[in-house]
Amino acid sequence: MRQKQRLHKHDWCALARCPSDIVFLVDYSGSIGSSNFATVKSFLSRLVGALDIDSGNTRVALVTYSTSVRTRFYLSSYTSAASIQSAISRLTYSGGSTNTAAALAYLRTSVLTSARGDRSNSPNVVVVLTDGRSSSASATQVCALL
Repeated sequence: MRQKQRLHKHDWCALARCPSDIVFLVDYSGSIGSSNFATVKSFLSRLVGALDIDSGNTRVALVTYSTSVRTRFYLSSYTSAASIQSAISRLTYSGGSTNTAAALAYLRTSVLTSARGDRSNSPNVVVVLTDGRSSSASATQVCALL
């Protein structure tokens, strides 16, 4: 199992140039609201445009979560920034509770796998976009430490 690392602002520039598998874990629970969800979608689209996706250097997956967890696309689903941006634009807001613990556990077992495009020679980067109000803070802390 790979050791977990935290990225600082200046690391994103290096990340955009080195092979990496990036998963965006996006909270779309009731506390986020549709307006903030639209802001998150815009942010993700701009960020994806700055990554080196078209060369195959960077792969991106996106998982949304609220009461339930849903993979929107896997690391192997798209090979261009434009196709990922199009998929992001089609995301819809749902509401519900904030089950961050389930989302983190799901991510590890169902998304970060070689069958879903995870590369053993590339670091995994998980970006969690949330308002920080998990429905189970203690369970989320345990899952985040794994």
